[in-house]
Amino acid sequence: MSMGRGRETADAACDGIRATAVVDRRTKSLVTRLKQGQAAVISHADIDEVSALSLVAAKPRVVINAEPCITGRYRCQGPGILLQHRVPVIDGVGGELLDWCTDGDCVEVRNRWVWCKGRRFGPGLWLDEQRLNEGYRLADANLSTELEKFVINTLEYALKERFMILGGIEMPDIGIDLSGKQCLIAIRGANYIEDLEAVDSYVREARPTLIGVDGGADALLEAGFTPHIIIGDMDSVSDKALRCGASLVAHAYTDGRSPGADRLEAAGLPYHVVRSPGTSEDVAMLMAYQGGASLIVAVGSHSNMRDFLEKGRPGMGSTFLVRLLVGSILVDARGASQLYRSRLSPRLVAAGVAAAALVPLVVLWRFSGPLASMARLVWLRLRLALGLI
Repeated sequence: MSMGRGRETADAACDGIRATAVVDRRTKSLVTRLKQGQAAVISHADIDEVSALSLVAAKPRVVINAEPCITGRYRCQGPGILLQHRVPVIDGVGGELLDWCTDGDCVEVRNRWVWCKGRRFGPGLWLDEQRLNEGYRLADANLSTELEKFVINTLEYALKERFMILGGIEMPDIGIDLSGKQCLIAIRGANYIEDLEAVDSYVREARPTLIGVDGGADALLEAGFTPHIIIGDMDSVSDKALRCGASLVAHAYTDGRSPGADRLEAAGLPYHVVRSPGTSEDVAMLMAYQGGASLIVAVGSHSNMRDFLEKGRPGMGSTFLVRLLVGSILVDARGASQLYRSRLSPRLVAAGVAAAALVPLVVLWRFSGPLASMARLVWLRLRLALGLI
């Protein structure tokens, strides 16, 4: 059988799907409403890992994407995840579908065309292994160009934002003292669920101040913890999280606009506003740092080119500056779950034996100030490396 004939067969197997539509241009907003067996109608080029996992968890009958799931700009992980979990995906059907179709409408896919309320859209293409591999080959060929553009944009943003970031952001008094405290910042990034599970014992033992960045607040609640502070645009955090008793901080653009403040105002919830360039994740780290935190543990953070391309950001200027600023007290727990699941190698066992040399840390721990903070930082990093938390 030829490759073309194989694709025709795969297309035929998926055609004839009917389902009730849930429609949203923002996938992270759509998944909060999507129920099993419904059709997710989205407009999402280069589907990212977190969005794909959220779609998989909702168990849709089909995903209908107005945009290509993979453009070849970079190796986005979402399309592969959807294929792996056998979620039918048809994409490239055009943006007019989202203008015509609304929640509750019946949509049907026939012969690569999408029908809604008597109107036909498309034709689209079914996502399959061949298209995925073609997209990845194009992304690999395009990597050096994207990397160059990303580095240049990062440096340009860093030059523009350096005075505001390094000079300190004006933070509101939220009534929570962070001085000398350990803080855990939860972000809804790659592997955030597994990594939260991996640091569960640390949270229960050290009892750090918990800061949820947008959907990271819901991740904390799902893990059995209640956030003390929620900060962000408030576009992907649930009403349940907003009403959990945490102090709410709306991230505003440098010009003062704040969609998060608008939502909180409409909900009648008390809140504070912080104006800053960059991401809400950056602001959370700055809040902890400027508040005098002794340690910042970041879970699910965004720290590389793929992360920022998935978020649709051309550079990471503010994040680059913030990590330079807070790096001495920052522990990035991203990937901690992989460490936890891996078996201890002889090298790690040897490292555990060598840890006996860290006994003086116990003495330093009893004191306050920089030495005690350093001792706690080294101890946490050691435990993460050994897969003990």
